[in-house]
Amino acid sequence: MARGCGRFFCTAGRGLEPFLAREVRARLGATQVDCVSGKVFFSTEAEPGELRRLKSGERLFLLLKRHPPLAVSRDRGRMLHEMKSLVLEEPESWLDVLSVWRKLHGGKGQKDGVCEESQLPLKRRAEEETNGATKRLKAEQETEVVSEEGHAKAGEKQVAAESSGGEECWAEGKMCSEKPPQGSEEQPAGREQPSFRVSCRCSGAIAKVLPSQELGRALGIALMKQFGWRVDLRDPELEVFVHLNDIHTVVGIPLFRLSLASREYIRTAGLRSTIAWAMASLADISAGACVLDPMCGLGTILLEAATEWPDACYWGADISDSQLEGADANIRTAGLGDKIELLKASVKALPWPSESFDAVISDIPFGKKFKITKDIQLLPDVLQEMERVLRVGGTAVLLLSQELHQRMDGLTKGAAQPSPAGTSGAAAEALGSSGKPSSLLGSSQTCCGSLVPDGVYGVSLGKTAAFIHKYRKVSTDGNPFLSCTLPGGT
Repeated sequence: MARGCGRFFCTAGRGLEPFLAREVRARLGATQVDCVSGKVFFSTEAEPGELRRLKSGERLFLLLKRHPPLAVSRDRGRMLHEMKSLVLEEPESWLDVLSVWRKLHGGKGQKDGVCEESQLPLKRRAEEETNGATKRLKAEQETEVVSEEGHAKAGEKQVAAESSGGEECWAEGKMCSEKPPQGSEEQPAGREQPSFRVSCRCSGAIAKVLPSQELGRALGIALMKQFGWRVDLRDPELEVFVHLNDIHTVVGIPLFRLSLASREYIRTAGLRSTIAWAMASLADISAGACVLDPMCGLGTILLEAATEWPDACYWGADISDSQLEGADANIRTAGLGDKIELLKASVKALPWPSESFDAVISDIPFGKKFKITKDIQLLPDVLQEMERVLRVGGTAVLLLSQELHQRMDGLTKGAAQPSPAGTSGAAAEALGSSGKPSSLLGSSQTCCGSLVPDGVYGVSLGKTAAFIHKYRKVSTDGNPFLSCTLPGGT
């Protein structure tokens, strides 16, 4: 196998699956692309460097198994037996995927492929390495001796019944056994076996019957016996990820230790990088374009846009000195000082001539840390100023809370029109039974009449629902298409 050819899946935040599907096709030439909630499956021959460039995904995995959901039964032991049989069927598929994993890492372990990622000085990680149940499993496995000749728990009886004797232990990251592990002869001679751990996540109906902790223990023992791999719960070369839910059963190996959303060029994280990239991807940025974020905060949107589309010029404004200082530090860390200019300004009085920008991209502040009760009343003024500096034919992309989202239609040309075809299911639900959201202004009082809706995308910010709105500015009064004239002669 000359290249890293394989079947993969990548996790994605809710609502970003379509963005990720388009990205793997365009960036990786992926085929067999299939989207489900929270994941995108695909095939590609891309190299590790190309795979690492995915911007809308979270964690990337080599796919080992994908099956329909496990049948829920009251017999926990039976379910464990079925899951072990499913995971370990066709052992050669494990060896094939392990071979691809080694090739993608240059024949070395995973630590060599991702060691530099552990140095990222991010304020927050894009995704926890494992969930709480898996963390408890690690702690338990480090001290617990697992005997296969008699378990007290009813759910472990099936695991014991399939053993032919002997005792195995999980302690200090090493595996010990009274007899050689079965299946170890299948490994190529002279190749050191990888250290590993199992991370399980059960959700939906199955989580009420089969705890992630118990499943991980059973699968870990089975993999040790089958392949002779070494257990290392703290710093393994290989992690086996198992996810059981009401949609499917998925088994995979993470290709990189950290999430793809952990950007090495961002010193202090603000808006989630995957959301920022998705917003920039909607802005139709072309070479020579002038792009503005009038409420730039820590500059995440500008960083994502300038990294991906470096042949444009970018401007950021904010009223907060501390936010501008953080944005400046991020820009310097990314080495994009020659691409992005910052200045202090209010979004209600931007210091640029009308029709100065080809694209305006902004995260309208919302949430508990923002006092938006009064700010909502200022939304029409904010939109009018964004509309003013946007060129005819330009694009505006805004991230809004559900409350702000419900007020947008009354402020733009699409007030009395049905939701655009691009509206996601989450966005459609937010419209309510009437199909029309409430607004500050009636449809006859449209304040931004030249902004025409061009898509709404429901996304998730953790526990918070949000919406990406895309607009195009159309000429309504015959204004000429002005050139981009910015301070400093840009």
